Amino acid sequence: MQTAGTLVSSVLPLTEVLVVADCWQTEPEAEAVIHRAINAAAEIADADVGDTELAVMLTDDAGIRTLNSNWRGIDKPTNVLSFPALQPAAGAPRMLGDIAIAYETTRKEADEEEKPFDHHLSHLAVHGFLHLIGHDHEKDDDAEAMEDLEREILAQLGIPDPYADRGRMD
Repeated sequence: MQTAGTLVSSVLPLTEVLVVADCWQTEPEAEAVIHRAINAAAEIADADVGDTELAVMLTDDAGIRTLNSNWRGIDKPTNVLSFPALQPAAGAPRMLGDIAIAYETTRKEADEEEKPFDHHLSHLAVHGFLHLIGHDHEKDDDAEAMEDLEREILAQLGIPDPYADRGRMD
């Protein structure tokens, strides 16, 4: 980012959203929703994400099923997957990693939970981002801390507690 001829360091990661499945065409605001969610998460989470990059791939159930099978050995679609990047040698741009979000599963969950699609998409983007910066939900204490952070970030976006009526995300 440049301002008046000087280089200014950003505290927000550079987020590239890649739409790789036609089904996302029904959600023209998806890219903006993801950028807002990631930026809110980056501002609230306690992590050094300035001058970093990440990619969010908007795919379909078939695409995420392949990723889930190849990387986790689970042969079924899921809503979101995160792939933290290995850190490069000094001087290279820092990649946080990649997030993949499946349209059909996200739509089905939003409909079943009777919540706006953009709220659920925001939650999945935040959830994926938190995984990229080192959060997980393998242990109960870690899950509780991650969910509390998700609630705080989503509240900043005006989105109600996604865990109020259901259990944890897998």
